Amino acid sequence: MFSFLRSVRDTSRENIHISSLPPSVFTDQEPEQIGKQAGDFVEEKAVIRTTHTHSVSPPSVFLQKENDESISGAYFEQKVPVPKEDNERGISLRKLWAFTGPGFLMSIAYLDPGNIESDLQSGAKADFKLLWVLLGATVIGLLLQRLAARLGVVTGMHLAEVCNRQYHTVPRIILWLMVEVAIIGSDMQEVIGCAIAFSLLSSGRIPLWGGVLITIIDTFVFLFLDKYGLRKLEAFFGLLIAIMTITFGYEYMTVRPDQGQLLMGMFVPFCKDCGPVQLGQAVGIVGAVIMPHNIYLHSALVKSREVDRSNKKEVKEANKYFFIESTIALFVSFLINVFVVAVFAEAFYKRTNIEVYNVCNQTGSPHSSLFPLNNETLQVDIYKGGVVLGCFFGPAALYIWAVGILAAGQSSTMTGTYSGQFVMEGFLNLRWSRFARVLLTRTLAIAPTLLVAIFQDMQHLTGMNDFLNVLQSMQLPFALIPILTFTSLPSLMTEVFKVGGGLVILVVCAINMYFVIVYVTALDSVWLYVLAAFLSIAYLTFVGYLVGMFNMAHHGKELSEDLKKRIVAVHKDCLGYKKIAKTQKLSCSTVAKTIQRFNRIGSTQNRPPMVDQRR
Repeated sequence: MFSFLRSVRDTSRENIHISSLPPSVFTDQEPEQIGKQAGDFVEEKAVIRTTHTHSVSPPSVFLQKENDESISGAYFEQKVPVPKEDNERGISLRKLWAFTGPGFLMSIAYLDPGNIESDLQSGAKADFKLLWVLLGATVIGLLLQRLAARLGVVTGMHLAEVCNRQYHTVPRIILWLMVEVAIIGSDMQEVIGCAIAFSLLSSGRIPLWGGVLITIIDTFVFLFLDKYGLRKLEAFFGLLIAIMTITFGYEYMTVRPDQGQLLMGMFVPFCKDCGPVQLGQAVGIVGAVIMPHNIYLHSALVKSREVDRSNKKEVKEANKYFFIESTIALFVSFLINVFVVAVFAEAFYKRTNIEVYNVCNQTGSPHSSLFPLNNETLQVDIYKGGVVLGCFFGPAALYIWAVGILAAGQSSTMTGTYSGQFVMEGFLNLRWSRFARVLLTRTLAIAPTLLVAIFQDMQHLTGMNDFLNVLQSMQLPFALIPILTFTSLPSLMTEVFKVGGGLVILVVCAINMYFVIVYVTALDSVWLYVLAAFLSIAYLTFVGYLVGMFNMAHHGKELSEDLKKRIVAVHKDCLGYKKIAKTQKLSCSTVAKTIQRFNRIGSTQNRPPMVDQRR
């Protein structure tokens, strides 16, 4: 059982979540104004929000201060209105268009430079054989994004806000730090991608460190586009996705991959003659596609639509349209990823360095020295990928590739900054200006990247992507376990969906941990092994804590202190108690049972009893 509750003196959203109400309780109408109450109930109007959308599970009820300012106002200047239509049958295109936006912003995380590099390496190392892994990872990602969107729609709060209200201070701060690490790691990948794109577009005239510095400036410019309206901002993101579709689609049409091999690789879950290299690449695909900060981002973005959560029909409708939009958006992102995999599978699978060197040398490419004169298999990254495309298919292929990478980096940078803002404000209740927030994240992301760009070569810069993918994989449980915890409430998910979601998250975490182990063992250093062992103990301890919280939530064995204090405050005034019960259309015994239940649990956990002070 959960409490999403703040004192009346707090300006943040104030909710009480009572998941133990009987299924027969339905409170769709708004109640009357109640009088002054003792404690925290002074001068409040109780607004009952029923978020139950399944007939097989009890409703979820929220008490919310009516005059509370919407938290999403801190992020967007406006909310997008949803058209009302009577006697709606099937899918309304007008409503779908109104809900279109958050899913496409979310899908950009599936198209960041880290994903593009994973795609091209998959094609170059495993041909078309791992396309089914990409498809499966995208489907899993869709299921997780559905959880995130559903949490935001049903509760009116995003994941970071819910974590702030449920977890205690120390674990909450640790969780925030872990998510921030994931965001900064993703930001570094995006900065690297943009710097490489600028270098390719300028034929090397803009050095890598120069591209890193340019990224600082353009990020500030683009981030203030939302001043012109939310829909215009979403349209700009749509433009960047369209640019990626056109550029990578051009490469696809130029190379003309074997369609039969492509379809077989996509729908036949088998990898013939695959070894450790291909297995590691398959794990890397999952780690690159499913990103932790994206769960927090999507749960916040869905709050930008006007949805009356006191209306069960509107809540159910919003969940439906957000899921449709997310499906379309992730299909587009999957298509773009397939373009990249197919191009490098068709053109560069089993190519050797000497072959590529000879072709580049014949075309007069200034980059032929990148490829050693040996018969080893070609190793590609974002930078070499553009060079190789230019050597084999002409300069246009190189420049178009660079434009696509630049669009991927810029769009991901912007959504990453929004993620950081949501996470910081949700976990810490800090209200920083966007300028200050961008300045902080840019500095943390650019400082190490700039040092590598100045003092090391391109190989070291692109090699950072492997480390950053491992870093993101390690942070994944800190998004997946909380989202499953809070969507395990009966009012949010059916039992079948909870079990399925738990299995999906278990599989994803296991795959990513394997990826981390493979990376660490390849370092071949005793000191690093010892350090990794100590870090693993701390890491697994905290993951165990989150799993324990999930178990308590799943079995309804935890009442937050906020809810405890709230109920005690109600009981201090008999008249107020009865008015609250009447307002909620509940019997006094319902609240009394809640207290008795808490006392039974508290007696096993050395908690002081909650005294029923009714007169």
